[in-house]
Amino acid sequence: MVNLAGAGIGDRRWTAEYKEVIRASRVTATRTLAEAVAAADHPVRLVQASAVGYYGDRGDEPLDEVSARGRGFLAEVVTDWERSAAPAVDAGASVAYLRTGIVLAPGGGAAAPLVRLGRLGLLGPMGTGDQWWPWITLADEVAAIIHLIERPRIVGPVNAVGPEPARQRDVAGALAAALHRPALVPTPAFALRAVMGEFASDILGSQRIVGSVLVDSGFVHVHGDLVAAATYVTGR
Repeated sequence: MVNLAGAGIGDRRWTAEYKEVIRASRVTATRTLAEAVAAADHPVRLVQASAVGYYGDRGDEPLDEVSARGRGFLAEVVTDWERSAAPAVDAGASVAYLRTGIVLAPGGGAAAPLVRLGRLGLLGPMGTGDQWWPWITLADEVAAIIHLIERPRIVGPVNAVGPEPARQRDVAGALAAALHRPALVPTPAFALRAVMGEFASDILGSQRIVGSVLVDSGFVHVHGDLVAAATYVTGR
């Protein structure tokens, strides 16, 4: 069983009311599902959605599944989100928490606005561009979920990220190159904060994350580098 419930985090400004929607949509749905898993009369494998927001903004620090929790709103939400699966864990169910990075998908998701800017020749560094972005393609995200469903012995946190950590400017550069456009136009940090509010801090944050559990369990990424990922996303 896979639980992917949750309201979007980047589609509007984070008012106090919407932050509560973000938290409740994850915690309430997960707790309800975990209670159902706990009450089942047969073993149930639960792959619970989670997020790399758990680690917070950590600069150049290498991070894997045993790294400590970071600070900030998303770190708090993810902690509550994962804890809400406790009824299933306490009942002895096999539960994995899929801490997903920035999902790059053709035609939508986090890559959509980047591709639109790229086609206009306006894609470039956000802030300094030095921040680490924990990317993964949609194809690899789906493959990782299937991989975990088929391996119930894998429990606890699992980072769903690409095999090569990359800086934001390199992600932008790969997408722009696939579109045969430059990636030179910077987006100042103050402009992002003016448009996106508090969420801009997470866009500008840095997370140098590796997926040790997936790789050590034999998972092989469909898109093993940014060039392959950019080709997949742009269709070029």
